[in-house]
Amino acid sequence: MIIDHQQRADWLHKALSLAVYPLQRLAAAPVEIGSAVVGGMKSRATLKSENEQLRKEVSRLKRRTLKYEALRKENDRLRAFLDNSFKLGEQMLVAELVSVNLAPFEHLVLVNKGTHFGVHVGQPVLSIDGVVGQVIRVSPANAEILLITDPSHAIPVQVNRNGLRAIAVGTGRLNELEVPNLPNNSDIKAGDLLVTSGLGGVFPQGYPVAVITQVKARAGKRFALVTARPSAALDRIREVLLTWARESAQSFDPSENQDSHQPATDEH
Repeated sequence: MIIDHQQRADWLHKALSLAVYPLQRLAAAPVEIGSAVVGGMKSRATLKSENEQLRKEVSRLKRRTLKYEALRKENDRLRAFLDNSFKLGEQMLVAELVSVNLAPFEHLVLVNKGTHFGVHVGQPVLSIDGVVGQVIRVSPANAEILLITDPSHAIPVQVNRNGLRAIAVGTGRLNELEVPNLPNNSDIKAGDLLVTSGLGGVFPQGYPVAVITQVKARAGKRFALVTARPSAALDRIREVLLTWARESAQSFDPSENQDSHQPATDEH
């Protein structure tokens, strides 16, 4: 103690510290290991919780993104409908599909506009790509539309290239129409566009109906086998355009609540 008091034993302190240090570390090791294990478990649990929260947030953001994308596409479709109505120069009303009945020999769809909006029997129905069909039954809130592919439907058409007149009839298949009673030597070929001829008093002239897909002369028969693909994507439409002719539009405004209309001639 006297030597230590006189600070002459520094070398001895250093030597003893070096000798005792491993024992101090060994004694403290269980506490440090325990703290590290507990800290690691807490960090793991925290990370797991944060990871789960982030997964939920990513899932929520993905759903929101998909919803926004669907809304954007719907907005684009409605803009196209609006632009199309201005280009056609007709009075139009957009209607949404409520239900679809595509039985093999009955192609009908129901839309959410009826006599309350001035819809009437025989009214032509379009999409942004072409003719869809015509109204066959109406109620105050809904209208039933017969598609052009229904076997009972026929529509007067003409070849856009040369004005050749014909009749396009439904086949019961959404992607096919037939053009019967055309002689084998008719001036018609695959790729020709069929448009409404305006005859019959239902469909205004010039609306796209279908594109010719096959013209096959049949030996021993007077008429060729002619098929066409509808211009409107009938298996994918979600909205349609109900149209009024210019003369009807002058005396009628669909925004007004009117229930009485003179039925148009049913063309099917």
